[in-house]
Amino acid sequence: MDDRYDSYCAVDPLFYDSLSTAASTAPRYAADRPLPAGWERETKDDWLVYGPVGGTLPQQGWKIHISARLDNAERVLTRVLDYCQARDIPVKHLRGPRLLLMRNSKYARRGSSGKFITVYPRDDAELELTAKELADLLDGEPGPYVLSDLRYGAGPVHLRYGGFAARYCLSPDGQVVPAIEDQHGRLVPDRRDPVFHVPEWVTLPDFLAPHLAARNATTTGDLPYRIEKVIHFSNGGGLYEARDTRTDERVVLKEARPHAGLDSTGTDAVTRLHREAEMLTRLADVPHLVRVHDQFTLGEHEFLALAYVDARPLNRLIVERHPLVHLDADRAAYTRWALDVDRQVSEALAAIHAHGVVYGDLHMFNILVAEDGTVTLVDFEVAAPLEEATRPALRNQAFAAPRDRTGFDVDRYALACLRLALFLPLTAMLRLAPGKGAHLADVIAEHFPVPRALLDEAVAVLDGTPDAAARTAPRLEPGTLEIDPDDWPGLRDRLAAAIVASATPHRDDRLFPGDIQQFTGADGGLNVAHGAAGVLWALHATGAGVDPEHERWLVDRVREPASGTRLGFYDGLHGIAYVLDRLGRHEEALRLLDACLAEPWHALGADLASGLSGVALNLAHFADTTGDRRYLDAARQAASLVTERLGPVDSVPEISGGRNPWAGLTRGGAGIALMLLRMYERDGDPALLDHAGTALRQDLRRCVLREAGHLEVNEGWRTMPYLAHGSVGVGLVLDQYLAHRADEELGDAARAIRRCADFPFYAQSGLFAGRAGIVAYLAERGELDQARDQGRLLSWHALPYRGLPAFPGEQLLRLSMDLATGTAGVLTALAATRPERTVRLPFLTPRTDGAAGD
Repeated sequence: MDDRYDSYCAVDPLFYDSLSTAASTAPRYAADRPLPAGWERETKDDWLVYGPVGGTLPQQGWKIHISARLDNAERVLTRVLDYCQARDIPVKHLRGPRLLLMRNSKYARRGSSGKFITVYPRDDAELELTAKELADLLDGEPGPYVLSDLRYGAGPVHLRYGGFAARYCLSPDGQVVPAIEDQHGRLVPDRRDPVFHVPEWVTLPDFLAPHLAARNATTTGDLPYRIEKVIHFSNGGGLYEARDTRTDERVVLKEARPHAGLDSTGTDAVTRLHREAEMLTRLADVPHLVRVHDQFTLGEHEFLALAYVDARPLNRLIVERHPLVHLDADRAAYTRWALDVDRQVSEALAAIHAHGVVYGDLHMFNILVAEDGTVTLVDFEVAAPLEEATRPALRNQAFAAPRDRTGFDVDRYALACLRLALFLPLTAMLRLAPGKGAHLADVIAEHFPVPRALLDEAVAVLDGTPDAAARTAPRLEPGTLEIDPDDWPGLRDRLAAAIVASATPHRDDRLFPGDIQQFTGADGGLNVAHGAAGVLWALHATGAGVDPEHERWLVDRVREPASGTRLGFYDGLHGIAYVLDRLGRHEEALRLLDACLAEPWHALGADLASGLSGVALNLAHFADTTGDRRYLDAARQAASLVTERLGPVDSVPEISGGRNPWAGLTRGGAGIALMLLRMYERDGDPALLDHAGTALRQDLRRCVLREAGHLEVNEGWRTMPYLAHGSVGVGLVLDQYLAHRADEELGDAARAIRRCADFPFYAQSGLFAGRAGIVAYLAERGELDQARDQGRLLSWHALPYRGLPAFPGEQLLRLSMDLATGTAGVLTALAATRPERTVRLPFLTPRTDGAAGD
């Protein structure tokens, strides 16, 4: 589960959305405050920005961040605004309480959490005076520590060196990121890590030296615990494996930061830690529960030491054992194991309830299973006595009870979800369509020897009834969401109608709802992967048709691209130019393409999604459509830059993602190889084919052969078969490479990758990271019958939207209409299974008119 997604579920019950969207109608801080004469105010994203009319600031420097709690934010803001406006110091603040809550929430970004107000001193002298006077003014006002900053004294004032102006550069991995200027005048990334950092060319002002010393004075050296491993960080604190040096016992240390890690009620991590200790003490005699070892304080942080449990999270075990993704697994043996887990959890919950406590947070990550099968429940932060229990303020969306469940019924609902999820972990979709539970139960009964009565009992609980016969929740009618690729063009028209029905042309940030990536950059709602361009391309390519109003929406918003807009094919302007050209908007497309060429594109990374491989392919496309030699020269230059940086096969690590470069089609070697193949087919230079082979071998170096003989990309903690970052994307390009050059080793790899496309179960439905990508891969291989068979299984994920079929995006928590994660991607993949084969993702079609094909 990616914790970022939860905060994008707070605005809309059906689609991911940003709190910035809702902030315009939500309560606002300083809403009635008049502006002083000569001052102006503007709204920018989550912020209200104030400053003197015509005032100027340096491009970068030391800034002051003020933190606050929900209960003192208005008071703190009033004091800071009064101070700054009296001295003509520019300032900005979060627009309202809801944004402050989310910025300080448990799973907020740690590097930016706590920042409520930002003050912009004009020079070091003003910095020192302002910091001192604001610290005095706010003495005694509590607020969370800003992890990226240096705290001034013991109050809510913090300082960091960084950018004032909105400037951007490319990070080492080719991403557009906020920038500052180094000592040589070059733009470099403005680091916003959750650790205080001073750029190497910047000198720490002398007046901050005592505060840095105070910061460094608190260490773990005096504790009777030795931390051996970090398990997890959240904005509320850390989770660590440690050893009690007094007894040599292994423990887990749970850290809580004051005023941080808020839940939906505003309760902080420290309060929840105390509650957890209290509840576990009350439940000390209940079997299958983690035990308290110790409690202590270090600095301002509270710690709870828990007895170490030599076991693994249930979700990890299911990934490793599930028979629908491990075809050699024994389904009967798995069923016995899963039902025993269900039994133990049920017994533990019954005992917890007998003590008058509601657990409130039952889900797979909080269930540990030992080697001998023994279950232990952990994480009692939201547990509460029955008489005090309210709707849990922290919850896993795949197991969270609807609002009509209270008390013990919250746990019973989660237990019913668990029973289904042990066999088909798709229960996150139940929040979008409660009647889907019966459908999931039918699928489980078809594939596992589970007693039907157990499934019916779970569905009845989900439906809110005491037994299956008394169900009141609507059961999805058979056929309503049936996905039959042979029902064409009817299926196409229904999917397209769902997409069009979701359009929001009145909004500036997005046209079609999609992934949370729509809200992470200036072009998120516009681009091919997650924005309007990809959806419009899918509708056009599949023959569904495009609304002229929707075309105009896109054209209007790329006429003057915003600062920080990316250049890449799937995530930026090159891809939008390609789509406009395909839609017949040739003039607008060429204007956008020329604007891209005027940018410093040579510094982009090498990949297909964001970098030079996608740029080269797009420029070559426009060279073909226009005959303009400039575009072909630039394409060849981009390809040359890619090959210069490629390196040998062993120059890449054996793990993909995380701190390492990614493998796969969109970010890895496969995308590079795809570009080199197209350029080879154009120019006939065998060196390009050599480089394509190297790029593919780099990706295969980051693959691992699974027990059943299938080859998947190795991410260290999991392996991936999917189209964008997984092995079938590698296999798709590998097949095309082998059509040009025979290679026994690569042929074996291609056959092992093909086995990844036979699983009955894929966790998600999307094109980039789900079953739709498997469908597209099989269709690309010409295995249309097999592709349609996998296409029919997309009904497992299909959900109703205005009486039409639609699909959930990443994490399955909300519907998505975009190309990478949602309904447009499913539409594209299903269209590729048609015998006429008119739909393929851009640049997948081999050239037959170049030198290599002559």
